[in-house]
Amino acid sequence: MSKPPLSPQRYARLKAEAEAPYRGLRRFAYLGLGASAFIGAFIFSLQLLAGKDPGALLPNLALQLGLAALMIALYRWDAPKE
Repeated sequence: MSKPPLSPQRYARLKAEAEAPYRGLRRFAYLGLGASAFIGAFIFSLQLLAGKDPGALLPNLALQLGLAALMIALYRWDAPKE
């Protein structure tokens, strides 16, 4: 009894997974962490607008914006090369 050959679609999917394992999981993590950073930046922005001490909030806001930018960059860098 011989095994049926792989379809071209299945072969392409398996080859892509072998070349970049866990790409889907990584991209999901980038989206989740990026969303968290955007929410944090939004909260710190609202606190600034409410008149809280900018000296304490600006470093945190900058960190959140930097993390959001990093997650966007990693998401784009991890995109499939087609």
